[in-house]
Amino acid sequence: MLSTDQIIHAMSEQGLRITDQRKTLARLFGEHSAYLSAKDVYEYMCKKYSGLSFDTVYRNLRVMQELGVLEQVVFEEGMKFKASCNEDHHHHHMICLQCQRTYPIHFCPVDLADAPEDFQVVTHKFEVFGYCKDCQQSGSDEEQGSSKADRVQ
Repeated sequence: MLSTDQIIHAMSEQGLRITDQRKTLARLFGEHSAYLSAKDVYEYMCKKYSGLSFDTVYRNLRVMQELGVLEQVVFEEGMKFKASCNEDHHHHHMICLQCQRTYPIHFCPVDLADAPEDFQVVTHKFEVFGYCKDCQQSGSDEEQGSSKADRVQ
């Protein structure tokens, strides 16, 4: 995951003006590994900047995503963002639906796509959603706990 300084440096390198609000966004994503919705970010930013519009926050998220400092993933409940990986090679992710821990996939399925010769791939997304070992175990523990509680009553 990119650090706050790496996010700010990347934005500056691309010619983006580094405002106090953008520093705050960089710090938010650089210090938190969780996926955040635009609404989460907006609520966080409004605590520090009164009068901030949702459009301004969303526009900055999109710019940061286009610059490659944020990754965008579409979950069932909507689009979320997090700091990009600091790995310098192309890869995809497996994402736990419960804790949102991510695991890199170092294989790219687009290489196997049977695209017609006259089709130029510009970009692609590939995410695999499931449950990590810890969340599978906690789910089993909760199920066992509820069945024990049911038996006690």
